[in-house]
Amino acid sequence: MSLELISFKLCPFVQRSVITLLYKQAPYKITYIDLAEPPEWFLKISPFGKVPALRLDDGTTLFESAIINEYIDDITPPQLNPSDPLKRAQNRSWIQFGEQCIVDQYQLMMAKDEETFDSVRTRTLNNLDKVEKILGKGPWFNGEAFSLVDAAYAPIFMRYDLIKPKDDVMPESRYPRINAWSQALLDLPSVQNSVTEDFSKLLANYIRKNSAYAAKRLVAATAA
Repeated sequence: MSLELISFKLCPFVQRSVITLLYKQAPYKITYIDLAEPPEWFLKISPFGKVPALRLDDGTTLFESAIINEYIDDITPPQLNPSDPLKRAQNRSWIQFGEQCIVDQYQLMMAKDEETFDSVRTRTLNNLDKVEKILGKGPWFNGEAFSLVDAAYAPIFMRYDLIKPKDDVMPESRYPRINAWSQALLDLPSVQNSVTEDFSKLLANYIRKNSAYAAKRLVAATAA
């Protein structure tokens, strides 16, 4: 069965699925679209008009990254979801919480003024506090076993790592466990190769284009 992932180059939700596919070494192809002007065929297969969408060779499509990742996990070894029903449900809960962390990050990067930026940053830190509290000794969310939760949070950590020279949103003094988890993930080839080569440049330019204020707070002058 062939898997085609429909993507936008900067989308963290798409990146979750790419990481899962790369970690499992599952064959797939990726098709990039412009979300500002999506093609008609995409709007027919994605009810919300959002990426990622996963298209199978028989034309069947799936949407929403958490659902796509569970399907990928079901059809390709090794199994990343815990076998224990309670543990699996807990993992799903924290994957869902990760979506709020992605929203926090996006709103921080799009903040138009100081008041909005500082308010979002405070909420971001409070939510990261919750993640820090739940983490164990690592190296992964579930300890020794890599899981879909790890794939869900890696895109967040990659973006915070890129803006760290201007704003260290995850200081190690406050988030020692998150920092250890983040570094373990950023060292993985499946995470490093989950974005295009020009990702850092695209992200910096996207922030500059959408918010001069956020760019001043987050994007280093030397950012490509």
